[in-house]
Amino acid sequence: MSDDGSKGILNNGFEMEHKELQILGPDEFKDLPFADSKNLDNEKSYLENNPKVARIVKISIYVLLHLVVVGYFSYATYHYHDITNYECGWSGSTNPLCGINFCSGYGMLLLLLGFIYLGLFYYYVFKPMVGLKLHKNFLKPMSKKWHAFSRTRVMSLVSIAILLVLLAIFVYFETRNEPQKLISLVAPCSFILCGYVFSTKRSAIKWRIVITGITCQFLLGIFCIRWEVGRKIFECLGNKVATFLGYATEGALFVFGEYLVGAEVFAFAILPVIFFFSFFISILYYMGAMQWVVIKLGWILQQILGTTVCESVTAAANIFLGMSESPLLIRPYINKLTKSEIHSIMVSGFATVSGTVLAAYLSFGASAAHLITSSVMAAPATLAISKLYMPETEESQTTSKSIELEKSQDSSLLDAASSGASNAVPIVLGIIANIVAFVAFITFLNGVVNWFGYLVGLEDIDFEWIFSKLFIPLVWAMGVPAEDCDIIAKVVATKTIINEFVAYERLGQYILDKQITARSAGIATFAICGFANPSSLGILIGSLSAMAPHRRSTITQVAFRAFIVGSIVCFVSASFAGILLQEDEEQATYARIFEKLGRRNSTLLLTGSLKAR
Repeated sequence: MSDDGSKGILNNGFEMEHKELQILGPDEFKDLPFADSKNLDNEKSYLENNPKVARIVKISIYVLLHLVVVGYFSYATYHYHDITNYECGWSGSTNPLCGINFCSGYGMLLLLLGFIYLGLFYYYVFKPMVGLKLHKNFLKPMSKKWHAFSRTRVMSLVSIAILLVLLAIFVYFETRNEPQKLISLVAPCSFILCGYVFSTKRSAIKWRIVITGITCQFLLGIFCIRWEVGRKIFECLGNKVATFLGYATEGALFVFGEYLVGAEVFAFAILPVIFFFSFFISILYYMGAMQWVVIKLGWILQQILGTTVCESVTAAANIFLGMSESPLLIRPYINKLTKSEIHSIMVSGFATVSGTVLAAYLSFGASAAHLITSSVMAAPATLAISKLYMPETEESQTTSKSIELEKSQDSSLLDAASSGASNAVPIVLGIIANIVAFVAFITFLNGVVNWFGYLVGLEDIDFEWIFSKLFIPLVWAMGVPAEDCDIIAKVVATKTIINEFVAYERLGQYILDKQITARSAGIATFAICGFANPSSLGILIGSLSAMAPHRRSTITQVAFRAFIVGSIVCFVSASFAGILLQEDEEQATYARIFEKLGRRNSTLLLTGSLKAR
């Protein structure tokens, strides 16, 4: 074999010599004809050559679009008025269009159009005409003065004291009829104390970030769980998300058939929704909508807590994305991040779950409202608690002015949709592989421990039993009643040593069998709503190391600490939920969930049997 041939083989496995490629030399390229630049103008479209006409066409399309919206809304209003007059007056009427229901029907149309046109008015009228001048002349100078005044030591202490007093008053009125709920405060107080004791540098802790973040977590819990309006908003949002993700069932039925999907086989009935959600997120990412939402939420977190822009953006992104996807938004800046910032980013990944796997948990009977609430509550808490356990000791090299979020690499909307669905393949395969391997390994450990116990007459002892006993004090400190502590400890232990999929499946079975109270089930839903498990530890280390190979040593140093702190964030959210959740409301919620799941399973089985005939 010639030397040229051997080089061709070594070059990515292509058995082709360079001389076979017929590549022209640089001098030969000079003789090639070059397109006349004068002809480029002739190749432009008519609208590009006539900007005034293009502007008229653009305005005409906008006007036509708004006329269509106005026409549709007018007819919807007429139809709603007609039904209200002729159908809704009957005592037995069940028409969903009766009454203004802001979660569905005509009320939801009012909300959607209201938000859309309010946004258009703000960005195209108010902001350019009034907002920019108002911000420059009044808001910006006032905000600088307020920051300088509010962040003095005296004002900080006064603000913290007032805040603690208000929270104490609320907790008193919330628990005066159920004083046992005060036990839920044991876990957050213990974790804050442990954070101070085991902090990497106690003198560098910024208590303003810690207290503000945990307070925001509690206030979000009040809004989403305890306040009736907020609870209805998140219940509505959870129902809409569940309905949206439920459309993936049609795709699964078409590919896998009624038998596998109707029988609720996990790999074929539950996991296919990941393809659908990844497909949708990829489209939003290509359009820039996801980046816009994430940067706005990150800016809010940065302004409230005072954290850096990269960690704030990642914390906001983890509400929607997974622990491997959210760092992609700041991929060019990971090499510049400080050790504390990398720790915060990893904590955010461990403390939340991805929207791509949300439907899997819903299929086990988890409350969609609780899952969404947990992810929202975790956003400020991850930054606060991570800065307690590993405070910032370096100067951040990224600012809001120097950062630009990563854009989609897809060439078109269709390309984005296709790549989004394809990118879900390794996620699904990774979930399947990890569940099979870890469940098998834990079963092996159970067998070993059970054999040793059998030799001394203790036949009911296994590895999970021993490990779950370690979590009993923890779940009690989160507010779980004593009679449910053993079962909830098993669920939390399962999530910690296997993963949250298996934990939610077992929790759903406990709820269905009525072995635990509804409030305990709600606390457990918050406690296991995170990716903090051994397999995710390896996944996050691998993904971040691939994005920033030079920071691999730093990533591995902080990984286990971030794993622990991510779990703590979930436990603190569960503790606050333990104060705010009401038993009767939770019973009604889970009754609706399992009734809906039962109807869906019956429908799938009936459809399968009819088609089989």
